Amino acid sequence: MQLIKNYAIPSVALRGALATSYLWEVADRLGFFGAHGQPHVGWGDWQHFMDYARQVMGFLPSGIIPTLAVIATIGEAGIGLLLLAGLFTRTAASLSCLLSLAFALAMAVSGGIESPVGYSVFTVSAASLLLATLPDYKWSIDSIINKN
Repeated sequence: MQLIKNYAIPSVALRGALATSYLWEVADRLGFFGAHGQPHVGWGDWQHFMDYARQVMGFLPSGIIPTLAVIATIGEAGIGLLLLAGLFTRTAASLSCLLSLAFALAMAVSGGIESPVGYSVFTVSAASLLLATLPDYKWSIDSIINKN
């Protein structure tokens, strides 16, 4: 019970779940899980991801969508790696909250509210916000650095 009271288990669970989901999506759009159309593959390659990005960000000028897609992908990979390691956790969780909220709002504008609700994007944003507010991060690089 002490591991829950001192936020050790919730902190690790949130970090792990968020990191896994970000890194999974990046790996999928880079084709690491197989080609588009194979079982358990969402995008399968960059082109199919870009088709989706154009749908979600269709309300923006088309010329900036590829740049935003690259920035989002780099952001997701960076946030995922930082959360997995537990390095700069508060900052990574705060960025995750903002990035996933931006995704959710873009999805809602372009396709209606059922899309971000159905894919739990608001939940990811709220979980990130919760992680950002925890007092410390047990079993992380942050906890080792902050012992001094």
